[in-house]
Amino acid sequence: MIRSELVERLAEANPHLTHKEAERVVSVILEAITQTLAEGGRVELRGFGAFTTRARAARTGRNPKTGEAVAVAAKRVPHFKAGKELRERLNGGPRPSG
Repeated sequence: MIRSELVERLAEANPHLTHKEAERVVSVILEAITQTLAEGGRVELRGFGAFTTRARAARTGRNPKTGEAVAVAAKRVPHFKAGKELRERLNGGPRPSG
């Protein structure tokens, strides 16, 4: 699903919202998640999952065209961990124990 499809479904599910209002709701939610992660925070949506960031160390990479060594700086990358409810829905119910 892409952003425009999400906006479309939100507008269809909530007839009291115009398409423009639904688009604004999606934008505000995504901006809040992005801003929180940029500040080093964590976003948890119960039943869906949690968004965090992970640190990647600096390393030496290679230019695939020339084979030349290239320094790759340390960085933070987004990470998503699915919640229990989402995992269960994807896998057809709770897993049997044992």
